[in-house]
Amino acid sequence: MASDPTSPPAEVAALPVAEFAFPGPLRDRLVAAVLDGSKTATTTLVAEYEREGEPLPEVGDRSVLVGSDGRPVAVLEVTGVRVVPLGRVDLAHAVDEGEGYGGVAEWRAGHERFWGGAEMRAALGDPYFAVDDTTPVVLERFRVVADLRGAG
Repeated sequence: MASDPTSPPAEVAALPVAEFAFPGPLRDRLVAAVLDGSKTATTTLVAEYEREGEPLPEVGDRSVLVGSDGRPVAVLEVTGVRVVPLGRVDLAHAVDEGEGYGGVAEWRAGHERFWGGAEMRAALGDPYFAVDDTTPVVLERFRVVADLRGAG
């Protein structure tokens, strides 16, 4: 039985999937920023992990980053994790998200738009979901340990 040359190696396929945002232009920008090295951090609502019944990330965890088309593009490794109230996100984290934010206020406004959007509210199962300074968020740092774009 021949293997499919476009599928990732078995050890990569066994890793959990990392998805930034929802498929579409935002995900495409975020994935490009990871691949060019400008994005080395991300922020996730604790509520997302709770909704999915998934554990919070831990240093050393690896996952497969996928693009909007669902294809694997890189293997990521977690290098740092902090859970903080939204009001305590610092400038270094906002900058390391690689989205070009000039300050924490700009970073927060962008994230509030995303978290308050219809897609996120539907994903959380709460049409009225909103964040405030006390909302717990996971500040995750990561590095690319394998570029999978040439693997197929």
